[in-house]
Amino acid sequence: MPTHYIATADELTALCDRLRDTPWIALDTEFMRERTYYAKLCLVQIATPDYIACVDPLALDDLAPLLDLIYNPKVLKVLHSARQDLEVFFDLRGAAPAPVFDTQIAAAFLGYDEQIGYAALVEAVTGVKLDKAHTRANWAARPLSPEQITYAEDDVRYLRDVYLHLRQRLEETGRQAWLEDEFTQLVDTTLYQNDPSLAWRRVKHGHQLNPKAQNVLQALCDWRERMAQTHNLPRSWVLRDAVMLDIARRAPLTHEQLSAIRDMDEKTAKRWSTEILEIIGQHNLPATQALWSPPAPLSPEQTQLCREMAKLLDATARQHQLSPIALGTRRDLQRLVQGNKDVPQLRGWRYEIIGRPLLSLLEDHALPVAET
Repeated sequence: MPTHYIATADELTALCDRLRDTPWIALDTEFMRERTYYAKLCLVQIATPDYIACVDPLALDDLAPLLDLIYNPKVLKVLHSARQDLEVFFDLRGAAPAPVFDTQIAAAFLGYDEQIGYAALVEAVTGVKLDKAHTRANWAARPLSPEQITYAEDDVRYLRDVYLHLRQRLEETGRQAWLEDEFTQLVDTTLYQNDPSLAWRRVKHGHQLNPKAQNVLQALCDWRERMAQTHNLPRSWVLRDAVMLDIARRAPLTHEQLSAIRDMDEKTAKRWSTEILEIIGQHNLPATQALWSPPAPLSPEQTQLCREMAKLLDATARQHQLSPIALGTRRDLQRLVQGNKDVPQLRGWRYEIIGRPLLSLLEDHALPVAET
């Protein structure tokens, strides 16, 4: 193993002492969660302008020194597409480390595609084409191969160059302040709290159920989330979405009826059937209020206005060399024409660039914006 592979407490202490006063670090993680609810942290890569280290959490009994470094508010953490990495750290300490700089978000503010991947951004900025051979490697297996270590190091080696390039361009364009709110939202605790009572929002096609079935689905989602958390299992290992939707729709009352649900496997039925039937019995009640409120249809005038707004948004994005998604979505525009002021375009830096023109367009069409 190279000398910057950190696998002992003494090496970790030395690393953290070395990096304690650094103003920023490039940061990435490798983790596994195919068989668990919570991600298993397998490797942490850190880079500064003159140093790269891979920390092996599976070889260390105590990660506190490393976490203290990562959670140091004086150290900026540079990541790419940071949500999953931040969620891993949230599960360890109940909060996301801050401050952060997400190169994917920053790139969108400089005209790159809003979902640009790390390899594509590295190639665009540095010309280096990264090897993707270990994208789906088993990072929990030991020992890691030299090729895996090199792959992991590359995830922060070039992140340094990307960060410095984006930072310089943001300074040149005066857009640093635009990102402050985006990065503050990125470390908001509520993003990473999986509240069982809100788990129903994650299920697709639930809006197609009648209100009574939606009531059962909500209870099933709440129960499944708690079981997955308690037993550290993937949600689908407790109950798959499609099966859960079918249960809510059919509301079986007996073990035989539950077992007859399509794709309900015998193991799942045997382990959870009693609890599932109890939930159905408690929540299969008449309901008039649906969980999902279908969006109100747009009038022909509103539809036309939405098209004009979308053209204005796209033109404004091109003018400022931004990805259109950085200014907002089509759904935001629909909400605006329907009278909802709680849209990103009417807040912060977006207000001057796109919010004012959109409001002028509204006034020209005599469609009022109602208070929310």
